[in-house]
Amino acid sequence: MIVVEDSPVSVKYLKDIVNDFCQISKLSENFGGPHPLTAEQAAFIENWEVENYRKKVSLGGKNLGRLENKIVIVTGAAQGFGAGIADLLHAEGANIIVADLNEVKGMEFAHYLNSIKSKNKAYFISVNVAESASVKELVDKTVLQFGGLDVMISNAGILRAGSLDEMDQPTFELMTRINYTGYFLCAKYAQPVMKMQNKFKPGYFSDIIQINSKSGLKGSNKNFAYAGGKFGGIGLTQSFALELIPFNIKVNSICPGNFFDGPLWSDPENGLFVQYLNAGKVPGAKTISDVKAFYEAQVPAGRGCTAEDVAKAIFYVIDQQYETGQAVPVTGGQNMLR
Repeated sequence: MIVVEDSPVSVKYLKDIVNDFCQISKLSENFGGPHPLTAEQAAFIENWEVENYRKKVSLGGKNLGRLENKIVIVTGAAQGFGAGIADLLHAEGANIIVADLNEVKGMEFAHYLNSIKSKNKAYFISVNVAESASVKELVDKTVLQFGGLDVMISNAGILRAGSLDEMDQPTFELMTRINYTGYFLCAKYAQPVMKMQNKFKPGYFSDIIQINSKSGLKGSNKNFAYAGGKFGGIGLTQSFALELIPFNIKVNSICPGNFFDGPLWSDPENGLFVQYLNAGKVPGAKTISDVKAFYEAQVPAGRGCTAEDVAKAIFYVIDQQYETGQAVPVTGGQNMLR
């Protein structure tokens, strides 16, 4: 039995009905076999107010968001920036794959999204973006769970600050594998699915989006491993865009400013405020507050970037069918296009 509907909740509802019908048919053999309702009885049930209400509740709320029914993978979505992005995309009707190494937080976050009454759903999949087999499995499981893939958002990343004197090769290579190679793998395994969808529906557009950084637009003092991977990411974006646009696959990078409120910056043990203070990156800084004030003062808008700021850029590149290969700054004026 193949069940087809317009949302995951509707499909589950129909699957449950089919299973119920099969059980009724089987068990009724003990009582003389099935005895179907008459057309008049069926019409009464179908139009009964209680049944209509039950069906409406079972099928969830009505999505009217700009991403209704789109299937979106967000890597690094268990917490921080990734979770904020996934939450906002889910609110616009997207079915979200929460992809992360942190199974506890990832499953908790997916459960939170599913607790919201709506027709779209979230599903957690464990992934190591630096491992080819893991990323391929992520895409395979996404297709099995939701039936396809509309948007791949490569967000997972790490940052370890340090000067040339301090940075060792294992740390440098770890950052490169996650921040640079991880994006390559996300694009590599997303695009065959997107090509197949375009083959059978030529007017269909899909998106590969890298969450880059303002450090991908301008070098960063004592932060070269991160900046280098992000610079390289924009090179990948431009190259992927040229290769994939014949299949209506758009590829763009979003380059956010500093997300000061997330764990990347504010974690009391490994956050960037602590790292930069210890690395002496901010001259004269004696406390974490000094470091934060230094970076906030560099932003013309006077504040750090938020997940909502980035989500608006994501909505733009998805909606805009005539743009690909771009690095879109979302930096409060700190980095401007030339």
